Amino acid sequence: MKKFNVNTEPDGTEDEEMTVELDLDDGSHVTCAIVTILECQGKDYIVLLPLDENGKNSDGEVWFYRYYEDPNDANTEPVLEYIESEDEYELITDAFDEYLDNAEFDEFMDET
Repeated sequence: MKKFNVNTEPDGTEDEEMTVELDLDDGSHVTCAIVTILECQGKDYIVLLPLDENGKNSDGEVWFYRYYEDPNDANTEPVLEYIESEDEYELITDAFDEYLDNAEFDEFMDET
């Protein structure tokens, strides 16, 4: 399980970038942008974009985790869990590919 702290940029605009701070198993910390939270087969998954010390991601790598929130307590930190099953990982990557396809289509439609 990962420690998960949510941050937002303080500018108050609608385009605030949501980020999380992850404490990794090796003791290091990484800031990640939240790309999206997806539902797949009744479970929630979060897609994170790890950022370097300059707040950038140059390789396009994303990380997938199972994601849980306590519906009874909005103040409880969400929980992230590793996806260890190859079948489950394939399901979420397929769902993310579909999400990206839809986002590209929506962007195209907005331009026309």
